[in-house]
Amino acid sequence: MTYQSTYQAARLIAPKVEAIFAAHLAAAREKGEDDLAPLPTENVVEAIIDATFWASLRKEEGHSPKISLAYLPPQQAGNPLLFKQRFPLNPGTLTKLAPGIERAGIHLGVWEEDGQLYIWGTTVSIPNFCFVLDVSEPALLVIKHRRIYGFGKFTNIAVLKGDQVKMVDPYNTRHADCPPMLLSLLDLTALTYWNDSVNVLIQLAVSMRAHGRGGTLLVVPNDTNNWLQSIIKPVQYYIQPPFTGLSKLLKQDRKESSQIFWQTALKREVDHLAGLTAVDGATIISTDYELLAFGAKIGRAKGKDNIDELAFSEPIEGGDAVIIHPAKSGGTRHLSAAQFIHDQRDATALVASQDGHFTIYTWSALQNMVQAHRIDTLLL
Repeated sequence: MTYQSTYQAARLIAPKVEAIFAAHLAAAREKGEDDLAPLPTENVVEAIIDATFWASLRKEEGHSPKISLAYLPPQQAGNPLLFKQRFPLNPGTLTKLAPGIERAGIHLGVWEEDGQLYIWGTTVSIPNFCFVLDVSEPALLVIKHRRIYGFGKFTNIAVLKGDQVKMVDPYNTRHADCPPMLLSLLDLTALTYWNDSVNVLIQLAVSMRAHGRGGTLLVVPNDTNNWLQSIIKPVQYYIQPPFTGLSKLLKQDRKESSQIFWQTALKREVDHLAGLTAVDGATIISTDYELLAFGAKIGRAKGKDNIDELAFSEPIEGGDAVIIHPAKSGGTRHLSAAQFIHDQRDATALVASQDGHFTIYTWSALQNMVQAHRIDTLLL
């Protein structure tokens, strides 16, 4: 098919996206994987992005569309909802359909025939490495794919915001002390499950970002109280005994209950903890996911120096690590989180900004300094 887009970023990014999916699909076939999605060609990618971008700028009954498109034939969609007649892929059609499919996990199915793209229905089931395009907000599009085993958050390929294009680049994070959470988001680690500790941390991050109020989550070792040295006393909302709702759920034998029930309970507990990060101050949990405190004020530990530099990076093309002053990585909560990790080097800090930025702070033994990874591109 041939397509002339009017959104310049669609034309620029389409060849890169085809190449990325081609590499993923080829590697999966070599490993003997099945249920693989069709390759989204350059022209297909350009056409889907272009139509979706212009749809994202429209409104239906005062609401901007939030939609997800998946490129696959109906035969690969499991139990699809099929329209009796096909609809052309254009901004008008997408805007009209958007109110009915804006819930998470529902995709509009797009396929090609005789050189034309059309919408055939909706699906909640898609094959491995299926091309997905999400509209997060007006002019903000995210290209992603389903993980090979279907567990956890989809893996992001690129983010387009107006004329800004961010291509995810996993290779600048492949050093020994890169946070496991970041590696998992980049799909560079082994299979993760719903109750995998790394995947749960990702779910907490997504939920923190979703409430839009900003917040800090500190994950501290469960076998020591050294973290209290970096917290100003008294702690306003100290939890005694620690709240174990999420912790108990993760230790539960899921054979005793249905998978769907367990996942629903997990989401409820994740949202419960993540919601507390909206309260002014830091929320503190142990590595076993026990809630220790929230609304806590971070201070410099006695005998520790002020942090004066850190390594800042973003897993996108051109986002290699640079040494900066901690204040340049964000606002007050970012600076306090960086100081906390500088003092408590066996902890992890997750910081969400009200503007949508999200940063992981950990201690790098290789670099002998705090490292900050901006990951909002991966959480959309």
